[in-house]
Amino acid sequence: MKKVVIIGAGIGGLSAAQSLEEEAIKKGMGLEILLLERKERIGGNIRTEREDGFLVEGGPDCFLSEKPWAMELCKKNGLGDKLLTTNETNKTTFVLSGGRLHELPEGVILMVPTRIIPFMKSTLISFFGKMRMGMEMFIPKKKGDSDESLADFVTRRLGKEALDKIAQPLVAGIHGGDPKTMSVRSSFPKFVQMEEEYGSLIKGMLKKMTMMKKARAAKAGSGGGRPKVSMFMTLRDGLSELVESIVARLTMTTIKTGVNVTGVIKRESGYEINTEGGTPIKCDSVIIAAPAYAAANLLKGFDNTLSDQLMTIPYVSTATVSLGYRKAVVPHPLNGFGFVIPKAENRRIMATSWVSVKFEGRAPDDSVLIRCFVGGANREESVFLSDEELTRLVKSELKDIMGIEAEPVLTKIFRWHKAMPQYTIGHIERVAEIAGRTRRYPGLYLTGSAYDGVGISDCIRLGGDTAKKAVDFMRGK
Repeated sequence: MKKVVIIGAGIGGLSAAQSLEEEAIKKGMGLEILLLERKERIGGNIRTEREDGFLVEGGPDCFLSEKPWAMELCKKNGLGDKLLTTNETNKTTFVLSGGRLHELPEGVILMVPTRIIPFMKSTLISFFGKMRMGMEMFIPKKKGDSDESLADFVTRRLGKEALDKIAQPLVAGIHGGDPKTMSVRSSFPKFVQMEEEYGSLIKGMLKKMTMMKKARAAKAGSGGGRPKVSMFMTLRDGLSELVESIVARLTMTTIKTGVNVTGVIKRESGYEINTEGGTPIKCDSVIIAAPAYAAANLLKGFDNTLSDQLMTIPYVSTATVSLGYRKAVVPHPLNGFGFVIPKAENRRIMATSWVSVKFEGRAPDDSVLIRCFVGGANREESVFLSDEELTRLVKSELKDIMGIEAEPVLTKIFRWHKAMPQYTIGHIERVAEIAGRTRRYPGLYLTGSAYDGVGISDCIRLGGDTAKKAVDFMRGK
C-alpha cells in the first residue's frame, strides 16, 4: 500500500487529505495518509470560538463566492444548508478620511466605480479625484507584460486619490499588504486581465456585471431560481465547521498533532520524514502544506537552492481583536459592514468589521460584535503588544472613531505570526522557479497560500490539485 505524508493541517493540508482519499477511491488504489501538525490544534488560520452567545472568528470569517471551491466543498461535505450570506440590508463599507467615516460609494467594486450618481455624490473623493477616476476609460492600456506594483497600476489607471483612499486601505484590510510592493499580476490578476482585454477597468467591470445579470436571468428563466449567494459567504456556526466536516469524512487518514517535523530526506524508494523525538517516517510521497518559510527549513540540506528560493516569499504578522458590547452603550448606528483606514490617517488599526451586522447569529440580540484588525505591512509592531496594551489601543481607536466609551463585555485577541504571505513584485517568476526546482523530485509537492492564492477557496483548490498529482505519481510509480 502506498503512503503519503502531509505536513501541515491547515485548510490546504486538510483539503489535500480529503482529495487524496477521493482520488484513491475513484482509482481503486489502496492508500495510507499521515497528516502531521506541529500545533495541538488543526485548522491553521481558521479558528472559531463561542462564548456567552458570541461567535468569534479568530482568523478569516468568510470566503469569496466567485471562487467556487469553498462553497463546493461545503456542499459536498453536507454543509449546504449551513451556508450563510451577508446581511443585504446594511452592506455599506465606510472609509475613514479626514477623521470621519465616509461611505464607499455604492457601485464601487474593490476600487472600480460602476455607478455614476452614487459616485458623484460621494464625500470621500474630491471633485478632481472623481474626474481623474472617470477618465480611466480613456487611459491607454499598458504596453508590455512586465509586472508592476499595485500602487503604480492603480495610480496609472485611476489616480493617486483612488490609491490613497480606496485601494490602499482595502488592500491593507484584506491582504495586510503594501500596494507599493505588491505585485498586481499576482494579487489582482483579474484587473490586469480587464485592462488587457477591454482597455479599461470600468469597461471590464461593467461587462462582467452584465454577463452575470444575464446568467442569473437565464437560470431563473430555466426554473433554477436565483440562488441565495452574496459576494462574501460563511457558515452559520462558524468556519471551523468546514474543518470539522473534513475530519469527519477522513477514513484513510491518521492525524497527529503536536508533531514537530524537522526535515525531509530523499531516499531511493521515496522520502523520509524526520520528527523531533520520533523515529523516521518512510513514505512514497510528501505534501508540504506549511508556510513557505517553514517549508524552506524542512528542505535545508535536502536542496539548499530550493530552500533559499522559498525564503524569498515574505510574510507579515497580523492580529484580530474582537470586542463584544451591549447595544445600548454603542452610540454609532452600525449601518454597514465596517470601515477601512487609509495609511494617511495615522491610526494604529487597519480596519474594523461590524461582525454582528455583516452576519447574523454572531452576537446575542441585545449585543454587538466588533472586530478590529492590527498589524500588516509596516505596522507589525502592534501585534506584539501585551493583551492589555493591545486592548487599550483598540478601545482608544474605537472611542475616537465611533464614540464608544463603555467597557466591552467580551474581549478576544488572536495573533497570527508570519501568517500572511505577500505577493510582491516578481512573485510569479519566483513561484515558477520554485515549481521548476520542485519538479526535480517526483513525489514532493508544495501547496498552500504562499504560491497562487491566499484565500480559503484558493487553498482548497490548490490542495485538491496537489492531491491529484500525488495520486497519479504513486499509481505510476
